[in-house]
Amino acid sequence: MALPLYLEPRVETRPAALLREERFLRGLVGALGSPLNVVLPDQLADNVARFRAMYRKHQLSGPICFAHKANRSSALMRRLAATDASADVASLGELQHALGSGFTPDRIMATGPKTPEFLWLAARTGVTVHVDNRAELDQLAALIRSYALPRVRILLRLSAFESPGVKVLSRTSRFGTPVRELESALSAVDGHSGAVELIGVGFHLDTTSVGEKALALEGSIRAMDELRERGVSPRVVDIGGGFGVNYLAHHEQWERYTTELTRAVLGRRPPLTWRGHGYGLRDDAGTLRGSLALYPAYRPLAGEQYLDELLSAPAPSLGGRPLSTLLLENLYDLCVEPGRALVDQCGLVLARVLEVRRTEAGEHLVRLEAKADDIGLEDHGVFMDPVLIGHEDTGHGRDGGDDAVGVYLAGGLCLEAGLISRRTVFLPRLPRPGDLLAFVNTAGYVMDFQATGAQRLPVARGVAVWQDGEDGGPWQWSLDEQYWPTLRQEGQA
Repeated sequence: MALPLYLEPRVETRPAALLREERFLRGLVGALGSPLNVVLPDQLADNVARFRAMYRKHQLSGPICFAHKANRSSALMRRLAATDASADVASLGELQHALGSGFTPDRIMATGPKTPEFLWLAARTGVTVHVDNRAELDQLAALIRSYALPRVRILLRLSAFESPGVKVLSRTSRFGTPVRELESALSAVDGHSGAVELIGVGFHLDTTSVGEKALALEGSIRAMDELRERGVSPRVVDIGGGFGVNYLAHHEQWERYTTELTRAVLGRRPPLTWRGHGYGLRDDAGTLRGSLALYPAYRPLAGEQYLDELLSAPAPSLGGRPLSTLLLENLYDLCVEPGRALVDQCGLVLARVLEVRRTEAGEHLVRLEAKADDIGLEDHGVFMDPVLIGHEDTGHGRDGGDDAVGVYLAGGLCLEAGLISRRTVFLPRLPRPGDLLAFVNTAGYVMDFQATGAQRLPVARGVAVWQDGEDGGPWQWSLDEQYWPTLRQEGQA
């Protein structure tokens, strides 16, 4: 019998302790239903501290802004407000939520494409606005003049950075003003000097490449030099997010799985996916075509360690010195906008098993009391196994076992495509109706980013959980919307 192709999730101390509390978790699902989103606010505070420690290592200051779009939780936002972190909001609703969660305007950065209402509230409350283009700048300035508001602090979002030396491939972005048009953008800012105060520049790149990010940061520092030459006193460089998360516990499992998936697509081993789905790969007469459209689930360099690597990178056009040194020498504040990385290990989704059956082809199909969009792992290209609550080996029995089994996980929608997992998921035993599966580390985009009320099935409820005392204690909980940091301090539930 071939060994199961496990993809064991990386689970840190706090969520691991929670997963061992079977009775507590069953009680939550029994009371609040399946699926259930569970968040750990104190883990978020720990993650902020890790990023801040990396700032100290490089002797830098500046805001750590949580990209709110990664998760809708009120509990996480309120706990974040009790730290020194800030909020990156990309919509009117997110701005309202941040203000209502305890963030003062000086701790909010407004980013993303903006509606007139979003710009109005941003200007009215005095938050910093990351301006994407000339039209957005003109619209903001017109609102400020129309309502006689105080000047608003802005940053210019730049894009299309170019390397003055060795060519570095950089993907295009639909966001920001090309850096070659900086002179024109600065002239536009000058024309609105009575309405806005330019405090710096930034970028937003959808890439995991340190090289591309380093090129953009180097270009941003050169842009700051141009601002100073024009008499501006810039002080902030915003490098956006994209620091990533390492989802898996074992590199060898990721390498083995992707290798076997490739072999399955080519027909060299039994199928590993539902009806031959290739995740971007295809067999063209025995030749592999396409590219694997998956998130790199095992990432040894992620989160604050990714930031460390980026800041340590040299800037060839600026004397080859580390980027962090250039920021420090110019007394620039560094602004980061982690989303996924800041809620690493901060949440899980619990789902109850409703049915286990065999398909006509002999496959094990496990139907969960959840919709596919409640657990959007595959929508975001993330491969990792759920944890079978109550099984004595939460490490998935990496060496296999007689009871190990491959299954497909289906949701509750009456759609052929309503699968939570189109890949074969290997579990330490075949689940039974009533079992609980925990999809861990799903706070970043997975648990609620695309959740809907299709078929009038309820969207997952949310709860916040924590332990009393510094050394751990009984687990406490509250509904997500009823959580405030004072609950933890007072030991209330």
